[in-house]
Amino acid sequence: MRQDRLTLKAPAKINLYLKVTGQRADGYHCLETLMQKVGLYDELELQPCAAGIHLQCAGKGIPHDRGNLVYRAAEVFLQATEARRNGSVGGVKLALTKRIPVAAGLGGGSSDAAATLKGLNQLYGCGCADEELAAMGLRLGADVPFFLADAPAAVATGIGEILTPVSPLSGHSVLLVNPGFSVSTRWVYQTFALTRQENGSNLKNSQEDVDGSLATASRNDLEAVTVRKYPEIERLKAELLQNGAVRALMSGSGPTVFGLFADPRQAETCWAVMNRRFAHTYLVDPVQ
Repeated sequence: MRQDRLTLKAPAKINLYLKVTGQRADGYHCLETLMQKVGLYDELELQPCAAGIHLQCAGKGIPHDRGNLVYRAAEVFLQATEARRNGSVGGVKLALTKRIPVAAGLGGGSSDAAATLKGLNQLYGCGCADEELAAMGLRLGADVPFFLADAPAAVATGIGEILTPVSPLSGHSVLLVNPGFSVSTRWVYQTFALTRQENGSNLKNSQEDVDGSLATASRNDLEAVTVRKYPEIERLKAELLQNGAVRALMSGSGPTVFGLFADPRQAETCWAVMNRRFAHTYLVDPVQ
């Protein structure tokens, strides 16, 4: 049954561990990463219409066309399900409210795309299986399958599409600090590959195991690339640790840095300090 209107929340994520394990012939990098959804959300409203994709975005500089993953996700879904919808082209009106910073290492665009696929599947009653939606999502970005999955936390391997759910982070508050500039994920991975080539590394998979505890996992191979251009990221990590964080790490390709706090009062105090300097500072809980 088709619904008239649907509103979904799209969470951000942090990478508690990220190791680059290789590079495929097509240029994509293979990863081993621990991802955890956190309570910072974009909001997406979907409404069916006769034809076309009509996207409105609340947020400065957010594209309303194919430059937005939400638009491309709607394209992919409507094309893939055209026959299932009795040959009707159909259309959708989408209203996106952005709260997750853009190009921040928090997966906002991928999460929005996943919400679009899930929302359209529900809106049009297409009955697409999880595997089918994940295949659509992978065409849009390697993180999209994670946001399509129900699991709040997972180990992702391959290019990020092979997911093993794990117990979510608990007993910690998460402080996100975005320094206020964007970082291109493509640039980080390209630069990482060049840096490794210069160093003579071969990017072979190591035998290290991912730590079973999310709270103690602490490694991000991409940090060295981003910090080289933006040394303030390293300073932010140090400041979070000095203010009570038990772990501090850059998320994804950056530049957002997160701190894990076992003491919620220390987390609130640190949030107050950071928020005076950085507008995009968020104290959130891990999604359970």
